[in-house]
Amino acid sequence: MATSKEETAPPGKSKRKILVFGLLALALAGAGGGGYWFMKGNAAPAPAQVKVEAPIFFALEPFTVNLQPGGRNRFLHVAVTLKMADAKSQVQMTQYLPEVRSRVLSTLSNREAESLATPEDKARLSGEIILSLGKPFGPNTPQQKISSVMFTTFMLQ
Repeated sequence: MATSKEETAPPGKSKRKILVFGLLALALAGAGGGGYWFMKGNAAPAPAQVKVEAPIFFALEPFTVNLQPGGRNRFLHVAVTLKMADAKSQVQMTQYLPEVRSRVLSTLSNREAESLATPEDKARLSGEIILSLGKPFGPNTPQQKISSVMFTTFMLQ
């Protein structure tokens, strides 16, 4: 009878391999879980949703006005855009547009050309337009809320 020689690993070595692979898998799983927990715990909190309202711009058609005589005939061509504080003011401006244009024309035409030369003069004019348009249009109408006046065209001749 022929003897077959079976090669088998000693019983201690195969158990050791299983134990090493098990410990290695356990260590990798622990490292992965710890990394996930660490990253999740230190993640910056989501920023609070802040409702930002888009600005409301109200562009008026350009104005051309004769200025007060200062020795020669001068005129001003200007385009104005109003930045409104709320939608109600924008609706009211639309409803009273002829009066809005009249108030702006009166404010623009009551000055001399020399009073519009510097940036400070233009800022003063912007403030005067805000004051003029901020007044109520009628006895039962609220004041308009205008944040700023921007000149998109400003030509002095």
